[in-house]
Amino acid sequence: MFDSFVRLVRDIYRTEDFIPLHEPRFHGNEKQYLLDVIDSTFVSSVGPYVSHFEAKIAEYCGVKHAIATVNGTAALHVALLLAGVKPGDEVITQAVTFVATCNAIQYCGAEPVFVDVDRATLGLSPQALADFLAEFGERRDDGVWNKRSGKRIAACLPMHSLGFPVDMDGLLRVCNQYRIPVVEDAAEALGSYIVGSNLFDPSAVSANEFAATLVARHSKHCGSFGKLGVLSFNGNKIITTGGGGMILTDDDELARQAKHLTTTAKLPHAWRFVHDQVGYNYRMPNLNAALGLAQLEQMPLFVQRKRELAERYIAWANGVGVDIAVEPAGTQANYWLNALLLKDEDERERFLTDSNAKGVMTRPLWELMPNLAMYGHCQTDGLRNSRWLAERLVNIPSSVVW
Repeated sequence: MFDSFVRLVRDIYRTEDFIPLHEPRFHGNEKQYLLDVIDSTFVSSVGPYVSHFEAKIAEYCGVKHAIATVNGTAALHVALLLAGVKPGDEVITQAVTFVATCNAIQYCGAEPVFVDVDRATLGLSPQALADFLAEFGERRDDGVWNKRSGKRIAACLPMHSLGFPVDMDGLLRVCNQYRIPVVEDAAEALGSYIVGSNLFDPSAVSANEFAATLVARHSKHCGSFGKLGVLSFNGNKIITTGGGGMILTDDDELARQAKHLTTTAKLPHAWRFVHDQVGYNYRMPNLNAALGLAQLEQMPLFVQRKRELAERYIAWANGVGVDIAVEPAGTQANYWLNALLLKDEDERERFLTDSNAKGVMTRPLWELMPNLAMYGHCQTDGLRNSRWLAERLVNIPSSVVW
């Protein structure tokens, strides 16, 4: 199985050189747009490419507003602040995630609480969330409080791991019942959709009654379900701006606040520098936005090629009897990173050692967040599925085939 995997990857990428996990492709207008920015001298956070990129991302994701930031972590930080997360609060999230998810919670002065994931989605489990809140959630007039810690649960932060959509319908049913705002970490999920989703309308939920009014939707982009969503354009993402992120929202006022906070909270004026609160220097530079716009123009091809790559991996895995992560029913994933699910931790380690020794980069799942020193004290629900995945999951080369 190990040798046939290496042969497959080398056949796909048609090279005997080192094959990385994910590298960007620049085959569009990247150089032209970058030269245009340099010639204009507007290389920082003021320039037409920033607003143009924001408008195009909003259109692509089907949201009213997109606010560009320097990276996805900054976007998460501000999104959580706008959702109402304050020092001393808690945010329910998943242990299967990149560390930036939890770091952004800490930047707000809050702490993560880790609830288990579903194996099929790799993302936060609605049932695990419901069970946790039934045991520990205490509803008060001023929100939901954790009976064990005595802290307010200010938000829920699911992540669409590896580009596979979380069960947002299920999560929103639970969160709307408890009136907990949802912020989506869709850093890896540009180009991923949930099809035919049925969402509970938050506006129909009163303080005394949970309304089961469903709003039929045909298809909805990851990051557009919650109060706010976040994207990342790091160098290893499906499109890149070098470093960059985006806040997504349909709320006009939240969008205004997001832009204000990320622009050092400066009041508009032709020459005066007046700031009305502590803000952040988080706006995306014009140079990065130009690169992102050129990349976004190629998104349909990128998604097509990545789904074709996933089909080849799935066919190979089925042929050799290896489990592989596939898009959950009712979704269309971007297959940002393909993932094998091996028999056990020993087989995973042998696979990682063999493939990397032969010049094909593979990697395990991120270290589970409670295993890190700074998050080891945080409350968990046992994380049975999360630990099962961490012992078996291996990411394999997923660059767009050119």
